[in-house]
Parts: sequence; structure tokens; C-alpha cells
Amino acid sequence: MKGWRRLWPVLAMALASAAGAQPVPVDGGQIDGIQLTGGIDAWLGVPFAAPPLRDLRWQPPQPVKPWAGTYHADRYAPECLQPLRGSTQNHYFGNEATSEDCLYLNIWAPKGAKKAPVIVWIYGGGFNIGSASMANYSGEPLARAGVVRVNLAYRVGPLGFLAHPDLSKESGYGGSGNYGLMDQIAGLQWVKRNIAKFGGDPENVTIVGQSAGAMSVALLQISPLAKGLFQRVVGMSGSAFGGMIGPAPLAKAETQGLALQKELGAKSLAELRALPGDRVSAASTPRDAIVLDSHVLTGTAEDIFAGGRQSDVPVLIGYTRDESFRPLGPVTSPETLATAVQARFGGASDAILTAYAGNDPARAAADIARDSTVGRQMADWAIHQQRDGRQPAYAYLFTRRQPYAPGISFSDHDPATVGAYHTGDVPYWLRTRDALNLFRQTRVWEAGDVSLEAQMSGALLSFARDGKPVSSGLGQWPAFNPASPRLMELGVTSRITAWPHFADMALFASAPAAERSQSARPRD
Repeated sequence: MKGWRRLWPVLAMALASAAGAQPVPVDGGQIDGIQLTGGIDAWLGVPFAAPPLRDLRWQPPQPVKPWAGTYHADRYAPECLQPLRGSTQNHYFGNEATSEDCLYLNIWAPKGAKKAPVIVWIYGGGFNIGSASMANYSGEPLARAGVVRVNLAYRVGPLGFLAHPDLSKESGYGGSGNYGLMDQIAGLQWVKRNIAKFGGDPENVTIVGQSAGAMSVALLQISPLAKGLFQRVVGMSGSAFGGMIGPAPLAKAETQGLALQKELGAKSLAELRALPGDRVSAASTPRDAIVLDSHVLTGTAEDIFAGGRQSDVPVLIGYTRDESFRPLGPVTSPETLATAVQARFGGASDAILTAYAGNDPARAAADIARDSTVGRQMADWAIHQQRDGRQPAYAYLFTRRQPYAPGISFSDHDPATVGAYHTGDVPYWLRTRDALNLFRQTRVWEAGDVSLEAQMSGALLSFARDGKPVSSGLGQWPAFNPASPRLMELGVTSRITAWPHFADMALFASAPAAERSQSARPRD
């Protein structure tokens, strides 16, 4: 059977009562949803913008078109058009239906909620894939804890992030690209206008993202178009700092757009818009996703923060111990480590090898690969947040290696060596660990995982309420202080500790330009 993940709403509705959630007036008309067990109402597949089809392809999201009667928001919408991943890469959920008609959001709310904190989730996927409907991202568990949860969809790949000279001419602001970021902003504007009708507080919105979703959160923090749409931000394993995602100069991005047009054999923008969307999304021409378009983005994250033009809100950020956007490759000895570091970092290699010296060259390679990419992204975000704003930053390092079920195996990673992997922290934050056992048992959760989930989700919930993360048994997290950088280590035994290799990450700033380029993209 295809589309295993599409069974998730069916399972949810099987547990729902026969009566739907009460109709709610929103932009466009009335909607109703479903009632879940435990006093949670859900509205799934709610349109927040017009379908970005035909002439609206590569346009900013437009207002929803009004409808007559009641719109039944009782099932997930298709995910935005993207290449489908192979079965070996879909360990838990399978592929979903896809469509260009995809600008929808999902809402979960406690029955009778009033002015509840709102947590908005922005998915990752390297700006090329991703879904607002994945079981791993379900909003139901945190809604049971008293918040209103929202998942936003946004266009991905070349359909969401294409710059082109003709698009810049017609835009009215002389730039193009970043349509996926505009979708996120439109979704947050919808939340601002409508979420009170679901019991949420539009003046208490926390945006949360992981990987490219965290990069999006950082970009929203520096975008002038997103000001006033959120009061707190949470970034997990990715940011706009550290020189890894641009934004690319508009002229460079437009040249890439012309190259993509040539690959697709289109003679004009009109022909590009007439092509089947799956042909566009499958295009292989290299592309910088994020563009300095002078509209959504008016400068780099470093420049915007230095000028005090960011949304100055509290920040909760961190990463996992064993993730990296560019692994150093197989390292089995001090000699292979030295060779790999020299090839990657050139003249900075001696200092880096000294800083990361130890008895385990494989561990050193993993730490270097991590800190030169995602580690530095998060450290730089904390530095600029503390230096250029008045609101605090809080940081974490996730170190838990999940307890895999006996005999479980995956073709693209080894459970015995994958460690605390990229995205491995998400089910603890969102209380969705059970999703990893949805169709087969892949984990045998232990008491420590239950405790860790309570610590992490509790910190997220308290941060959403008042901007201060507090964990059960650990108390309030320390605010970032560059003079004595500490973070919360989240693992089998969670604790406050010194930020590992914090000062050493500055060594990677002198790496060759190619290392700092956007070629190092997140992989979910």
C-alpha cells in the first residue's frame, strides 16, 4: 500500500468522536474539524493562502479564496510538491501525496482554551523536502499540555526558492526567490488574525523549527516582513549564521534560475509556469535556496543583528552531538584524521587538530565535522543574540543515543554507530516518540527516555509560556554568557555544563571559502 503516512489522519479520526469540532469563522469562511480523545480538537488542512498554481507559481502567497458553506478541515492536505524519497529513506512513515496546491496548516487545540500559548512548527528538509503532516511532528501531544499547536506548510525546492531575472522584473521590488519564506510569513499572518478563535493568544506565539526549519526561524528573525508575528523563537540544528546558507546575491541566484530554465528547455517565464510541476521540482541545476532579495531578506544575519534590525525576542537553540552537514569521511587513525582535516581546512588544520586532540580520532572527526557546520551556526547565533539584542539566548546539546529494537536495521545508517543523530531530538521536544514505532517497533523506549521527554518538552512549554525554559528536576536553564558559555546537556543524565569546544569553533572562520559556502546543506 502506498502512502503509509496518509494513514495517520485515518487513525486519528478512528479515535475521534462522531461529531466534528465546532465550526469556526476564519479567512475565507467557516471551517469545522474533528474531536480527538482527551479533549483535543483538530483542524487539519486549513487553507491559509490561495493555491500557488499557474500564474501564481513563483508569486508571493495570495489571500485565500472565500468558499460557501462549511469547509471540512478533517484531513491533511498533500505536502508541497517535491521529489519522493526512496523506501529505504522512509523508515517510519512512507511517502505522502504531493501537490502544488499545498498552502495549508494544521491546528490542535485543547477544548475550551482561552489565550493559550501558541507553538508554530516549521519543518526541515534542506528547503527541498518536508511535510507539515508527518506523525513525528503531530501537535496533539503538546496540545494536551495546554498549548495551541500549529504546523505550517511552505513551498520547497525550485518551486519555492527560484530566483530569475523576469521574476525580479515583475515583482515590484526588483527581486525574486524566497517564496517558501513568504509562505511561512503568510502562515504566521494567518495565525495572527485567526488563532484567537481556536483559543490561542496571538500575542504569545513561539515559532519552532528544526534543520532547514531552524534556518527558517533564524531568517524570520531577521526579516522585516515577519516583525511582530512571534514573541519567541526555537531553533534546532540549523541557523542563518556561520556563513553556510547565504543569502546568495540576487545576481548569482538569477543566473542559476536561467540555468534551470535552460535545463528544462523553456523559452520564457510563461513556458516555465506552464511546465508540469514535477518536472520543475526534479530539476538538477545547482541552486542557492536563500536569496538576498531586498524584500524578505535585506542583509545577512550578522549584518541585521549588528544593526539592531532583528526581531529582538528570546531564543532557545541547540544541536545534537553526532550530527554534521558535511562528515569528514571514514577516520580510523590519527593519520587519516590529519589528512582529512588538512584537505578540508587547509592552513587552519594544525590549530584545529590541536584543539580537538584526544585518544579517539573517530570521535575527534565527528566533533570537528559537527562544530564546523551546525555547531558553529548555533554558537554564532547565541553570540549575536547576546551581543546585539536585549533578550536572552538559551542553549542545549542533545546527547541521547536512542534505544533501537533488537535486530532493527536501516540501509542508510547503522543503529550501532549513528549516535545522537540529526533530528533525533525532535520526538522528545514534541512528545511524539510513539510515532517512531507507528508501523513497526524500531525503538524499545526506556524509563530514561520518558524522563528526558518530560525535561525537554517541559522546557519548550515553559519557554512558550514566558520565555524561560525550565525542566523538571533541573530547574531553569542558564542564559548564554560569552564569558562563561554554558548549555544544557540533554541525555541519559541531563546537566548544565560548559559548552563543548565553544572557543575552538572560531577556528573554522578561517577555513577556505568553499567550506563556508552554501554547498553544505542540511540532510534530514
